[in-house]
Amino acid sequence: MLPINTQKKQFHHIHGDNHHIHDENDTLSASKKRHISIGKKVLDANQTNANMNRQLFADKGVYVLNVMSSPGSGKTTTLEKTLAMIKEDLQCAVIVGDICTTNDADRLSGSGTPAIQINTDAFGGDCHLTAHEVNHALKNLNLDTLDLLIIENVGNLVCPAEFDMGEDARAVILSVTEGEDKPLKYPLMFRESHIALLNKIDLLPYLDYDIALVKDNIAQMHPNMPVIEISAKSLDGFDAWITWLKNQVLSKK
Repeated sequence: MLPINTQKKQFHHIHGDNHHIHDENDTLSASKKRHISIGKKVLDANQTNANMNRQLFADKGVYVLNVMSSPGSGKTTTLEKTLAMIKEDLQCAVIVGDICTTNDADRLSGSGTPAIQINTDAFGGDCHLTAHEVNHALKNLNLDTLDLLIIENVGNLVCPAEFDMGEDARAVILSVTEGEDKPLKYPLMFRESHIALLNKIDLLPYLDYDIALVKDNIAQMHPNMPVIEISAKSLDGFDAWITWLKNQVLSKK
């Protein structure tokens, strides 16, 4: 496992203002106009880097999955179990994003999977990864040997959805310990994802949780997106999840 301390990303806290400016007269102050302009430049620069990553992944034939969730959803445990189940069939590597620590990369590298840690704490702790950071991390991997690269993004249901990494698909993990209304509260995350994993279903007997409602809420945000119920503890539902993932990798090959 190799830790990487990232460089400061431009105006990270400004990009949010691009989405949250309100004015009764539909006019903007000069400061707010600058915020929108700078925010657009940040996203445009990231898209340029993402396009470069995507071309590189295409040239190498590597399938890339960006996995996102809120903290505590069981994202790392899900990936631990996933890697253990596919390592005989696919050559994999992981890029892990966290504000601090190498805990998750240490766990994921335990199975022998190359894991590169990106920490965003050096300049305030950004709540998402960027395409530039991913590109920098790739220097520590031999893409010629890989079938699948998984990006475990920083735990957050907001910012990671805004930043393209150059990935082929996005998976969002939502646990049954979170509210059924999360897809409605964080719509962009679910609109931008290609599959949703509903985790910790082994806890359902102990919770007052409406599976039908959360699936309906997901469908409102992204009609026809696959939703797979899983338990990273008992491995319930993992056969369907692994089948989907393998099919995606093979389709790119």
